[in-house]
Amino acid sequence: MIADTRNLLFQPLELPCGVLLKNRIAKSAMSDSLGDGTGTPTDAQMHLYRRWAKGGLALSIIGEIQGTHRYAEKPGNLVLNDTSDTERFRQLARCGSDNGAQLWLQLGHAGAMAYPPTSEPKGQSALDIPGLRCSEMTRSEIKALPLECAKTACLAEKMGFGGVQIHAAHGFLLSQFLSPLFNKRDDEYGGPIASRMKLLFEVIEEVRAAVSASFPVGIKLNTTDQLIGGLTHEDALTVIAALNGTRIDLIDLSGGTYFPGAKSVSDSGGQGPYFLEFAKQARQITAKPLMLTGGFKTLDQAAGAIASGMIDIVGLARALILEPDLPNKWQNGQNADVTFPKFNTPPEGGITAWYTMRLTAIAEKREASDVADLNQAMANYNARDRARTKTWRQHFEVQ
Repeated sequence: MIADTRNLLFQPLELPCGVLLKNRIAKSAMSDSLGDGTGTPTDAQMHLYRRWAKGGLALSIIGEIQGTHRYAEKPGNLVLNDTSDTERFRQLARCGSDNGAQLWLQLGHAGAMAYPPTSEPKGQSALDIPGLRCSEMTRSEIKALPLECAKTACLAEKMGFGGVQIHAAHGFLLSQFLSPLFNKRDDEYGGPIASRMKLLFEVIEEVRAAVSASFPVGIKLNTTDQLIGGLTHEDALTVIAALNGTRIDLIDLSGGTYFPGAKSVSDSGGQGPYFLEFAKQARQITAKPLMLTGGFKTLDQAAGAIASGMIDIVGLARALILEPDLPNKWQNGQNADVTFPKFNTPPEGGITAWYTMRLTAIAEKREASDVADLNQAMANYNARDRARTKTWRQHFEVQ
């Protein structure tokens, strides 16, 4: 019976658009920070996504793909627009679709969290808090965003990627609009949740119209900001109910923000999947395929979540950095539960830096090498950002 439950992880899933995912395991979107500083894919990035594809997953999502250089989350982000090196993007798409896998691009705009050394951060409302300052987007800038996202999605399809994911989680721009803590606008984009989600649905409509009917369009959505005064479960459920009226193919549930001082959900060291109870509530109001990202540490947890019917896809991130072959091992009957490193009193951003440098080691074909301790990993991570910042500013002529 246990074996039957585990086998459910390796049953195919047909998305509403007709695309068939070969199993129920996805690599969730992460900011891999592997671009070359000009927004162009690197050989290391191509190796990484081919490595994950060979590891047996059905879907990988590359985080934070920008439609413009102006509001990137990091100088290692990719930028896909009319000036991009399209052949490098085509090569990346081919690498990530090895072994029957799908490779999607996450449509990003960091908004208030745009990287200051390369941007002038702009968000839903003006903010001036410790560690973060931004100006407010104008209505014309807001109105331009859906078309920008649609253009990037259209290019993604032309480059051969399997789909796109609209990013409305973790405190980035669309998530900022959804959150009453950060969205203080007094126009049609602020106030009640029906108004705060207006821009998100405009983006969905334009993106869906720009790509073919068989091209998957997903969304990553916060279940909660985990901040007092932020997005609530109730508001998130309202958004999910409204998504029933769209042609969204996959809803990826996550939570938390990367705002300065906010505790990262993935750094919490919990013993099981985050937001599973929320997924149960979401399942009651939508038949859209649901993916749950965060906290899966064992085969039994992943298989149990699928067997429960609450979700359709398990989203893994750090587990696949530690064990890129995890889906294959699970399918072959190996109970290969991942051992996660423990960090005592890590500095803010330190754990993310450590995993990013571990990811970099895989991308550079140094899988067996040990990543330095937390402080050294963070120093290496920041040094790389500084070097790429210089490249970014020169390439995009940032003043």
